[in-house]
Amino acid sequence: MKEKFYDIGQELFSAPVYPGDPKPEKKSFLSIEKGDSCNLTVLSMGSHNGTHLDAPRHFIKDGQDAASVPLDHVMGECKVVESSGELSVPQVEHWLTDGTKKLLIKGDILVTEASAQVMVNRHLTLLGVEGQTVGDENTQERIHQILLGTGIVILEGLSMSQVPPGTYFLAAQPLKMAGLDGSPVRPVLISK
Repeated sequence: MKEKFYDIGQELFSAPVYPGDPKPEKKSFLSIEKGDSCNLTVLSMGSHNGTHLDAPRHFIKDGQDAASVPLDHVMGECKVVESSGELSVPQVEHWLTDGTKKLLIKGDILVTEASAQVMVNRHLTLLGVEGQTVGDENTQERIHQILLGTGIVILEGLSMSQVPPGTYFLAAQPLKMAGLDGSPVRPVLISK
């Protein structure tokens, strides 16, 4: 059976920006059109624009930075599930009862403190969501602290409309940028 590849990242400059975050911008530095020998572009962006990874340092003072996230947290077997609304404890328990370590959730969902704690208890290493954040305006800080505080990394801004629920190989490496709290990612799922 031939492998199928799913690009589950958003195009950076057209992706929604979290309210209050800087918008990504690009500016020509060198241009063949203007007589230069090559094209070279200067980028300006926030570390959480587009599809991105939240490293523990995002909410944990001395947490791992984007360059230090272990590759086995962002690469390997993962499970894609579909849901909407507030995640319940039994629902998350059901998804993780088989030992799943990387979970991507398709749909407009809300992670609660209780469901985040189940993820911690089940030793999840990565949580991926389609939204630009986890939790809501009242809980997102606490949800991030629960997950990132135990080393779970978070992928936000995924685009999974074409991906059926199932098991895949995930490749979602952050850029190797020391000291940063997050990083752009171009995540790919490979069907088994």
